Amino acid sequence: MTNRIVVVGGGTGGTVVSNRLAEELASEIDDGDVEVTLVSDDTKHVYKPVFLYVPFGLAEPDDGVRDLRELVDERVNLVTNRVRRVDTDETRLYCQDGDEVIEYDTLVLATGAKLDPDAVPGFRQGAHHFYSADGAERLRDALAEFEGGRLVLSVVGTPHMCPAAPLEFTFIVDDWLRSRGLREDTDLVYTYPMERSHGKPEVAEWADPILADRGVRVETDFVVDAVDPDERVVSAESGAEVDYDLLVGIPPHRGDELITDSGLGDAGWVDVDQRTLRATAAEDVYAIGDTAALPIPKAGSAAHFQAFAVAERIAAEVRGRTPTKRYDGKTVCFVETGLDEASFVSFDYETPATMRQPSKPIHWAKHAYNESYWLTARGML
Repeated sequence: MTNRIVVVGGGTGGTVVSNRLAEELASEIDDGDVEVTLVSDDTKHVYKPVFLYVPFGLAEPDDGVRDLRELVDERVNLVTNRVRRVDTDETRLYCQDGDEVIEYDTLVLATGAKLDPDAVPGFRQGAHHFYSADGAERLRDALAEFEGGRLVLSVVGTPHMCPAAPLEFTFIVDDWLRSRGLREDTDLVYTYPMERSHGKPEVAEWADPILADRGVRVETDFVVDAVDPDERVVSAESGAEVDYDLLVGIPPHRGDELITDSGLGDAGWVDVDQRTLRATAAEDVYAIGDTAALPIPKAGSAAHFQAFAVAERIAAEVRGRTPTKRYDGKTVCFVETGLDEASFVSFDYETPATMRQPSKPIHWAKHAYNESYWLTARGML
């Protein structure tokens, strides 16, 4: 009887785990004993970190897009459909188009995080962002017309994808404004919804003196509850307000509704064992990447390391062995500190975040990784 492994989600986590499973279980797949299926609601794979560079004319949205079929091992069955519900009792997926039903023996959920701009009144009308292709292009146009005034970067909600991106944008836009002779005419403000400038205390301690040195005003404990696009004011639950000429906001995020509808977790995040990544509500279900409710940031590198761990665990289970591979919380991230320098941070469940001294070599290392990401998606790095 064929062992059916199904992966839902064609982002970093889903693509990497599918390719690693195809590699790990190549002989079993070739013999017909194992079948790996990737279900995605899009035929494209998007590398979202590229969007950070689009507003500054340093990249185009298409630079971060590839056909999913080109990235996925030919031994993986690729199904284009949207999964609307998981029946963990019957081990079936119910899809949106054509009432397709997909049965599984082992399921990996990698449905990611979704933007939810309408969660905050006025955000869609009053704020720009760089978390989608369209948003990044609109922000590029707005920056091109910006001639000075108050530019506000506001982290509207957490958790969110690419946790370093708000700081990166602030550092880059500071450099960008200086290069255009606009920095002296610009009041740059950064708001964060916690009592510090970043969720990781070590990152905040590193970032605070840099922000201060660059004349960036920081407003912490600023939990945004509304944006007034007419008055150009962003307000917080505390009653504090910041007026703006250009508002760049990190949109609220949520998980996929199929997670909640399937009883696998609240707010669209799957409750998992943080070491095995197995769902607490169903033994034959794993969750990785942004989908998993874990005490770490929602970063692509985390999804990458989790995908390798889960693929190895599933391969062991298929072969009747006790899986021993565990995820240790490893996360690494490049952090741009301007147009030509960057830092690097790494941490895990046990090790606090360590920041490296910003440098040009690290900046170019990040750009080199952006180019080689497609090897990562194929499970080769």
